[in-house]
Amino acid sequence: MTSKHPDLCRARESLNDWLAEQPDTESVAQFKSGPGIQKLPIQFDIDKLQAALHQALRISQFKGAVEDGFGAFSLTRRPGVEIETANDLSGLFHTRVDDSYQEVAREERVNEFAFTEFVPAFQHSYFQHVWETLKEIAPIGRMRVLSKGLYNCNSWHRDPEPRLHIPVISNPGSLFIVNHHVTHLPADGSVYFTDTRGYHTALNGGESQRVHIVAALPQSDKTQPD
Repeated sequence: MTSKHPDLCRARESLNDWLAEQPDTESVAQFKSGPGIQKLPIQFDIDKLQAALHQALRISQFKGAVEDGFGAFSLTRRPGVEIETANDLSGLFHTRVDDSYQEVAREERVNEFAFTEFVPAFQHSYFQHVWETLKEIAPIGRMRVLSKGLYNCNSWHRDPEPRLHIPVISNPGSLFIVNHHVTHLPADGSVYFTDTRGYHTALNGGESQRVHIVAALPQSDKTQPD
């Protein structure tokens, strides 16, 4: 029997059109720029980045909620401050946690401008070369190495400042989302601007660890959101 209800007819036609299309299963494993995520025209040596990571992990380790999939260690610090705090590794963010959709703040604001010293333990490494290069482009605040475990996702939140991301270890199931744009960031030495002042998350839907260098771009009080 053919329905005479116009809405059902339109729904059937739409479904038939969608079913006739084949989804893109190739380009999803590549980077796609969009609002809030752009690639900078510079590139580092991915082999040297990965070697620097292995060297760093011989003298340091990931800290934070490692069991829950989030690990971090710092590449920059406040001058002379040898022990990083939990807030140094994370910092202020805003999120919405229930069906009221009201924003709430989590943790304390970090003064990104204070993180001017490269951690001595990693001096003369390729990571220092990355830091010094990025400083030629823009002021750099906290620069951390962040790890995300397999089958894991960050909270949906916004930060006071944007970030630069350099994937060191990745997989096709590792994705970054800013507002409504989602893309894969390959670990090929590229540097990505991510406007994390917008709502965003990072997820690792792959079967291996994902590791990024993440550098904060400090914002003055006049440009920071509430």
